[in-house]
Amino acid sequence: QLQLVESGGGLVQPGGSLRLSCVASGFSLDYYAIGWFRQAPGREREGVSFISSDEGSTYYADSVKGRFTMSRDNAKNTVTLQMNSLKPEDTAVYYCAAGSPVRFWADALEYDYWGQGTQVTVSS
Repeated sequence: QLQLVESGGGLVQPGGSLRLSCVASGFSLDYYAIGWFRQAPGREREGVSFISSDEGSTYYADSVKGRFTMSRDNAKNTVTLQMNSLKPEDTAVYYCAAGSPVRFWADALEYDYWGQGTQVTVSS
């Protein structure tokens, strides 16, 4: 069964950090670009970050630049999203997605596989 599983979400105070992980099972991430998306209640799903299959390219939404860092470890079939200086507006369900090829990284339709999501809540 092909699936992506996210973990690492939770409740954190403003200014805090969380590290999200996305592990693939049933297939290799080697040839897939990976995106992180998030969706807050009442809002559309939005692209947060992206990493190409060869790690040659990473992109971030303007709202998270300088605070979030995405990386991948193909040997472990894992992608991570390090989130620092979290703000209440970062509260959302976060999803990882895999696609090949991906031309427009922030377009959810470009991705073939999705995880179930992990909740991130930033609140005092």
